[in-house]
Parts: sequence; structure tokens; C-alpha cells
Amino acid sequence: MELTDGLEELKRVISLKKIASMIERTARWVSPETFRLLPVWYPEFSRGGSFYKGNWSQKQTNTNRITGLSIHKSEANTHASKALTLALGLKSKQRPNWSCCHIWGIDDSTFQRSNTVVRDSRFFSCIANMVLLPTPLKAFTDALPEIKVMLRICARNLYGWKCDHDELSNAHQELDEWNNWGAYPKSWPKHPNERLPRGTVALSQQIRASAEKRLSEIRRDLREAGPYYPRKQVRAALKYSKKCSMIR
Repeated sequence: MELTDGLEELKRVISLKKIASMIERTARWVSPETFRLLPVWYPEFSRGGSFYKGNWSQKQTNTNRITGLSIHKSEANTHASKALTLALGLKSKQRPNWSCCHIWGIDDSTFQRSNTVVRDSRFFSCIANMVLLPTPLKAFTDALPEIKVMLRICARNLYGWKCDHDELSNAHQELDEWNNWGAYPKSWPKHPNERLPRGTVALSQQIRASAEKRLSEIRRDLREAGPYYPRKQVRAALKYSKKCSMIR
């Protein structure tokens, strides 16, 4: 037996428009006001970065139960997910079976290339680079190029921001050339500042307080954290963040 491409088989039984509609009706977006308040929430972290304990003074390791070998624990998606959770006014226990999905990244259908975008602290916990989706729908954002483009168009028009990582020039061209507006969700903006997509969570006092607390923690850590705290990385991310925010 020989199978056709799995994505083509999927499109045979469900249209791109219906997939986009499921995402439209369930997605949760951070508001533009929240983004401008604090674009990057955890500039000290990025995908694959190392974890430390004792206020950044000691390596944090995991020990393999079989081999007994200890390895330096590294970041997967923990602090990106935490940033999105706080920016939506939620707690982790309030979002069972929801996943944090990065909107901008390296597109590689073989999943062989390193995702240098989320390995950059400017974009890893940037809340304009994420959307919250029911966990089963995350597979569509990972595998369907058309869904990625539509999410990026929506995010670019919602936040007035696009990921300007050096390796994404072709991705921006794809957005400008998009013409399948029949599949594009009706509530998503086609142009800057046109409308808020369905599921946008307004900036609240709780969210504002979380953002202010996070920024205060970053500034404190720049002064007081241990020797492994990545001060140069954090300052660079904050400098980038100020270009699209109200940080003073």
C-alpha cells in the first residue's frame, strides 16, 4: 500500500477554510495594548537556553535514572507559555489542554533545521509572536503553511509588528503575496488596525499588574542576579522591546 501526502489527504476531507474557522473560533489573542505595555516578558530565556538556580548562581541539572548521567537542564517552551498565560490574565491551572503556539519561526517541513527565531530572546517570549490554542489544533499551526501565513497576517495587522529576524525575509514576502482571502477568517484583520480578532483578551488591571511586576523583576535581576544571569542578552532584548512599547 502506498499513501498520498498526509496533508493532501487531510485537505481532501476538510477544507482549509474550515480548519481556519476552527482556529478563529477558539484562539485567544493578547490585546495590542498589552503588547505595547510589555512586548517581551522573559528576555533572560530563549529556546534551548540553560536553566540556573540560586538566583542564577548554580547550574540546574537533570539526572538520567538509567545512566546516572547529569545534564544541564534547558528551556523548551516553559517561559514563552508563562508569558502568554500572564498576558492573557490567566494562571496555568486555568488553561488545561491549551497550548502556546509561536506564530513566527523557521519554516521547515522536515523539522530538521534549528528554529533560530525562538532561540532569540527578542522573539521567544514576545507576546505578539504567540497565540493560545486548544492543544489538538497546534498541529495545524506546525504543519500547514497556509495556516502559518494567515496567523502571521492577523498578528502583523493586530499588533503593527512583524518578526524581523534575519532569516525571515522570504516569509514576509509570502504575506504580501497572499490572495486566498476566501479561507481567511472573517473576524481577523486584513489591514492594520482594522479590527480585533475574535478571542482577543482586553488589557485588565490584573494583566497590567502582572506586566509591571515582571518588568520590575527584570530590572532587579539586572542589578542583583547571580553571575550566570545573561545581562547582555536581556539588555539587548529590552532595547529591542522599547521600539514597539511604552516602556520607559
